[in-house]
Amino acid sequence: MSFADLGLSDDLLRAVTDAGYTEPTPIQRQAIPSVLMGKDLIGIAQTGTGKTAAFVLPMIDVLGEGRTRALMPRSLILEPTRELAAQVAENFEKYGVNHKLSMALLIGGVQMGDQVKALEKGVDVLIATPGRLMDLYGRGKILLTGCSLLVIDEADRMLDMGFIPDIEEICTKLPKVRQTLLFSATMPPPIKKLADRFLTDPKTIEVARPATANINITQRIVQVPATAHVKRDVLRRLLQQDEVSTAIIFCNRKTTVRDLNKSLKKHGFRSAEIHGDMDQSARIAELDRFKNGDVNILVASDVAARGIDVKGVSHVFNFDAPWHPDDYVHRIGRTGRGGATGTAYTLVTPEDAENIAEIEKLTGHKIERVPSPVAIDGAEDAPPPKRSRGGKREAKKAEPRREETAVETPAKPKSRRAAAPAREEATPAPAPREEQRSRPARVERPVRDERPARDDRRRRRDQDDGPDEGWNGPIPDFLNYTIDA
Repeated sequence: MSFADLGLSDDLLRAVTDAGYTEPTPIQRQAIPSVLMGKDLIGIAQTGTGKTAAFVLPMIDVLGEGRTRALMPRSLILEPTRELAAQVAENFEKYGVNHKLSMALLIGGVQMGDQVKALEKGVDVLIATPGRLMDLYGRGKILLTGCSLLVIDEADRMLDMGFIPDIEEICTKLPKVRQTLLFSATMPPPIKKLADRFLTDPKTIEVARPATANINITQRIVQVPATAHVKRDVLRRLLQQDEVSTAIIFCNRKTTVRDLNKSLKKHGFRSAEIHGDMDQSARIAELDRFKNGDVNILVASDVAARGIDVKGVSHVFNFDAPWHPDDYVHRIGRTGRGGATGTAYTLVTPEDAENIAEIEKLTGHKIERVPSPVAIDGAEDAPPPKRSRGGKREAKKAEPRREETAVETPAKPKSRRAAAPAREEATPAPAPREEQRSRPARVERPVRDERPARDDRRRRRDQDDGPDEGWNGPIPDFLNYTIDA
């Protein structure tokens, strides 16, 4: 089957051919005719299957008829991240080159003024993240009553990021009579509930079992210790020996992204980084360097896991095992796209055993274990031991044991009658406030293995037979009395 068999216009077919595509993917073959007929659709497809073109292509033909009105977009596409929204906008520009369609991209991290100007002119296609869309709507800068086509992309990612309440509110502001398309890699109960509420008699398309990884991707696990310099050494060896042409390396934390990129550059690799602390312009610039080939390694956090669509990514490396199984599927989906093959390595520490078990349970696939290319004791950039002035290596000094300060506590009298005269003689004058403030702080409780022996504790307990153990000040005068026999 070719794209011509799907019912697309000649202008659109020329754009698809010029982009280098000849045959539609399975989800495109099933989704495009249904969208052209105006039906609601649920598309369950893993990343890298061509689902973006599955709704962009028919939308261009549908919107090719009609004209825009100011402040009232004719269609709305919701994306969870800025990168994904920008990717969809690129698809519209590429495939809509022969159509006169206007488009606006509403994402955070950029100036709002240019976005407002685009809305005032009227747009056919509005591509937005939920946060920025709700912000502009609250300011009265946009109307959604003329939107006849809604696309909710990466719905499971929306759920993970907490956007479902925003999506529900947005749906209530759209016309009730509309066409709605929902795409997701998985279909958890909250997404199913969302579809049941806002879609009308949808057609469900499933091109792969939910949450399965692409069969074109070779997956491997490398066992490593939880030591940063050893993990970096293993990663460098994998980058050198596995004929890596273009690679994306994922980390769980932004600080790890920065540190790892700095280490790779230090060792001569052409790498760049992208993470959530960077502003939008810097992230776009780094992505452009990666796409243009100025760098061939991109170190990223999960903010980019679903927003990068670069042809020819040969490898994906999980420097940190992902915390959520779904993230694993979307991370490794950056390679093996469009029918190509790819390789994904995950560096696994002993602490990651539970996460890997969850990933294998979700994907239904046992990931191959391969030996580490580096001897664990031979990490190259391990920090050298410190040397003293005499040239000898300093052994790690053991922390001195905390000595328990002995405090003499006079035994408490067992009766007021016997103790009153003695207390009267021994009672010191009240100390000034300044002296009381300068008293030494209470002795810290010793650690468990330094507590006194059980017999010592029992002896101290037997000495403290009075209930008012916390009073250390002078005895009030009204207590200094003697009971006559």
